[in-house]
Amino acid sequence: MAQSHRQFYRQRQGRTAFNHNLGGFNITRRSVVLVTAAPCNLGTGFFDPDVRLDVHGPDVRVTNIVPHGPEGGDGGVEFVLNVDSPTPVDVAVTITILEPWESFDIS
Repeated sequence: MAQSHRQFYRQRQGRTAFNHNLGGFNITRRSVVLVTAAPCNLGTGFFDPDVRLDVHGPDVRVTNIVPHGPEGGDGGVEFVLNVDSPTPVDVAVTITILEPWESFDIS
């Protein structure tokens, strides 16, 4: 069964690596992880976690997604967030954990 976590970042631009350890999620190096990102406007007042994401904002993408097991803590995921914007923007990232992969091939 899939589980998701949303993480918000204020005022991001350029390329930044992140590591999120997620307690309550059964994450190992065999976990299948999807990470999506989109610009948003978090504002400066009341925070609404159901904020509308902006498909018409600057290009935002996630690369180098690497799940890891509980290496001295909770399992988690590392990834690189790329924000192609001349000015900093707020970004919403959604991390979705799926079942572990079951087979592999070497080519």
